[in-house]
This record gives sequence, structure tokens and C-alpha cells, in this order.
Amino acid sequence: MLRPNMGPYQNIAAVLTSMHAKERVIGPILLDELGLIIGLAEGVNTDQFGTFSREVERTGSQLDAARAKIAVGFQHAPSARVGLASEGSFGPHPYIPFLAIGRELVLMVDRESGLELTGYDASPDTNFGHAVARDREAALAFAQRVRFPEHGLIVMGCRDEQPAPDLLLIKDITDVTALEAAVQEAIRLCGAAFVETDMRAHRNPTRMTAIERATRDLVRRFHSQCPNCGHRGFDVVERIPGLPCAWCGEPTNVIMAEALTCQSCGYSDERSVATAPTADPGQCYGCNP
Repeated sequence: MLRPNMGPYQNIAAVLTSMHAKERVIGPILLDELGLIIGLAEGVNTDQFGTFSREVERTGSQLDAARAKIAVGFQHAPSARVGLASEGSFGPHPYIPFLAIGRELVLMVDRESGLELTGYDASPDTNFGHAVARDREAALAFAQRVRFPEHGLIVMGCRDEQPAPDLLLIKDITDVTALEAAVQEAIRLCGAAFVETDMRAHRNPTRMTAIERATRDLVRRFHSQCPNCGHRGFDVVERIPGLPCAWCGEPTNVIMAEALTCQSCGYSDERSVATAPTADPGQCYGCNP
């Protein structure tokens, strides 16, 4: 049912290209905040753009994959003005050893106005991980660590301690009986099972929460307008270090300002984000090498 006067889009139709239930978190937020009426691109197999379980390698960046999903979504919903897609990426934290990080992107394209906006979330709050299990006990121990069965698992074949989905690939494992059977089969075939968290949104509540955060970031960017031309998405493109040390006055790596740029007219602005005029000497390479 249409709900009038609910935001800048006021019941405009949008198509979301997803087959993993992302509409559960994206839909209500964009309806409440922007007024978008979101439908799914029925019949689109989004695995064609890449799978976490490696049957299909993703080509290009997260943004490239999201744009490709939206293009297909528009083909399936030619009357939709707005296209939406989400794409996730998971791997080791760039600075903290042994810590994983998840990166979520939610893309919105308005093909009438030409507006393209992206919401982001990057967080170590993820259960992304894997284990090479040579027996049932090792698999169950890993499962407990990654919050199974609330979060799903995938079992693959194993070759030289690496995943081998060409030998065996079993998805949608959501109970102990299915996990034990899959691990037993992998061990029979390969001598070990490669057990991995299922990062598909509908099998991973933690990831679904991250998609929700990225959607809210999209809304924030939508409401951030350029002071020069009014274009939406006026946002931070660079964080500038250099806050001076309280002892020696030399620049440190502590962020002192953010640079914002308009993607439409190119207008830029720099805003101070420092909460103090100087940085703690503990952050100075000269005073605390």
C-alpha cells in the first residue's frame, strides 16, 4: 500500500537486485527515510556477479559489481526510476594482525536525475573465518566460535590446506547433523574439510546488520547537500593528518581536518575535526619514537 508524504521520493518505485533477502533491512529504512517503494528484480541470479564460495570469481571492484546488478535490475523493472544493490567484501584487517574486517557497500542510482550515491560500512564486527578440519571435533569447535547455527556454514573439499570447491561444495548448512555429514564427506574425499562461514546475507545475521548500517550511511549522504549547487552526496573524500604535537609542535598523524567535495560541481570545503588544539605527545614520532 502506498504511503504518501514520506520523504523526497514519495512513493517512487525502486528495484533492488538481490536474492539473499537484503530487502529485509534496506527496504524499511529507505521507505521510512526517503519514501522509496522497493521491489525485487525477480528471477535475477546475482551469483553471476561473483560468489563468496568461489564458483564464480567477482571481476572488478565492489562498486563495479553493484553497478552491474543495478543495470540488470533496470532491465527486469523498466518502470523503476531508482535502482539499488549491495555488495560485500571480507578479508584480513589491513593494520591489525589476525583480525578480519567486513566492508559493505549499498549503491543507489536514480536514472532520471543521474544521481549515484553509495553508503559504506567497514567494521571488524564480522564472523568471517575458516578452518581446516580433519575430524568432527575440529569442525564443531570452529562452528561454535563463529556462532553456528544462527550463522550458516559452507563445507568444501580441501587441497593443500586450501579450499577446493571443485572437489566438494555444500552450502546451506544450518544444523549440526548437516554439518557433520558434510565434514565426513569432505574428509572421505580429501582427508580434510575446509569449513567456512557462509557470508551470504540471508545466512549471516551479523552481515545483515552491517548492510543496515551501510544503508543508513546512504541516507546520511543523501541528506548531505553541496552548499554551492545543492547536489546530494556532499561528503568526506579525504581525512587530513597533521595535528601538532603538544610538546614539540611538529605535525603528527592525528587527523586534524576532513576535506569534503561535491561530485557534481567540484566545490570543496575543509572542516576541522580536532577536539583539541594539539595532539598527545604519545602520538608523536619525535617525542615518542
